[in-house]
Amino acid sequence: MYETIVKEIGPMALAFEEEKVVILFGLGAPEELKEVSLIHDAKTKEAAEPIQQNGKLVIDEQEYSIQAVGSAANDNLKELGHISIYFSEPTDEVLPGAIFVSPSVYPKVKEGSIIKFQ
Repeated sequence: MYETIVKEIGPMALAFEEEKVVILFGLGAPEELKEVSLIHDAKTKEAAEPIQQNGKLVIDEQEYSIQAVGSAANDNLKELGHISIYFSEPTDEVLPGAIFVSPSVYPKVKEGSIIKFQ
């Protein structure tokens, strides 16, 4: 399991609600990326198991099923704390650093929210 806590919400981070995407970045994110990201501090630096299709994403009490995982998503999360989460059906080509989850409901996120990949 990979567990992290949201420390900061960039001023433009929740502007992607219409696109149903959340961008996570670790504490070392460059300033220009902080504006559009949820900045988080991982309790565990790497998942005991990689994020996989049919796994779970839990944001506070909101639970999602992982539908697709990009080829670089696990490495990006481990190295940079970066992953893009799409709350929609997977496209034909999943971006390397992305995951797709369902249901297609944009999450309620706040500073202090706990995010878990199981």
